[in-house]
Amino acid sequence: MNIKAIAYRPARVICLGEILFDCLANELGKSASEVTSWTPYPGGAPANVACALVKLGTSSAFIGCVGKDDRGHELVQLLKSIGVNTAGVQYNEQAPTREVYITRTVDGDRTFAGFGNYQADQFADAYLQAQDLPPELFLEAEFLVLGTLELAYPQTRAAVFRALELAEEYHLKIVLDVNWRPMFWQDEQEALSLIKELWQYVDFLKLAAEEAQWLFNTADAGAISYRLGSVEGVLVSNGDAKVSYCLTDNEGTMNSMKVSVQDTTGAGDAFLAGFIHQLCQQGTRKLQNPQVAKEIVRYACAVGGLTTTKFGAIAAQPSPAEVESLLQKDLV
Repeated sequence: MNIKAIAYRPARVICLGEILFDCLANELGKSASEVTSWTPYPGGAPANVACALVKLGTSSAFIGCVGKDDRGHELVQLLKSIGVNTAGVQYNEQAPTREVYITRTVDGDRTFAGFGNYQADQFADAYLQAQDLPPELFLEAEFLVLGTLELAYPQTRAAVFRALELAEEYHLKIVLDVNWRPMFWQDEQEALSLIKELWQYVDFLKLAAEEAQWLFNTADAGAISYRLGSVEGVLVSNGDAKVSYCLTDNEGTMNSMKVSVQDTTGAGDAFLAGFIHQLCQQGTRKLQNPQVAKEIVRYACAVGGLTTTKFGAIAAQPSPAEVESLLQKDLV
């Protein structure tokens, strides 16, 4: 049985997918079997984006499923405390809230190291119910943000396509962050075909460079945009290297911000939130201006960069003042 939480504010952006705990290895440079202690941090890409948006000043809602357990209630309370609309949260009484174990290199880069004692499909987020998605959330929203992990599980997959139906009915723009994680899937070939099914819906596509190479044999945003034909924008991030972008007909690259990296978890999600926040502030029509397009990507890079300077995907997300400060320093 799924029970929905109570709504309390409308949202301009809906983020659908997983919310979980990233359990980060406390010892750097060790394999999962060598690590002796882990620290749990709230995370999950769509939830990260929802939280970062609110912190930047854009209202958001989260749609997803957690276990009816202490971990699940803790995550939902976190969303509420930040100001994320939780009307789309469902609770599953049989499956636990997901925990993901992550090892880290001495440089802060992370590697996914499994799900503890559970299989990938045994967590609550695999059982989001399509029939329980609240259509009223879509009435005032402008964007729907999706990842691809939810496609790995039949019930949540159905919820994704139900959300796409609602988004089309209420004229939302679709933002897809591929966020490829093989460990969530049982069959990589099934993943490839299902991800490609989403292209027809997508208005803005964000990929990591390795995902772009896997799906399109190129990390050039302009080439990907041309191949897809119908998208308004493509962003290809590459860790601390340059971001490639193509927004309407404006193509370019953007250097990453120089920051002191502590933990890269959630940096790509924060980058995406910064981009969407600017779309909400500026309007998508202004992407036709090459200077505006460039500044929007630069802002997104600042948000992503700042998130690497602290631990935890959500806890590390910056305030607008911190972003503006970094942007000013970067000009010097």
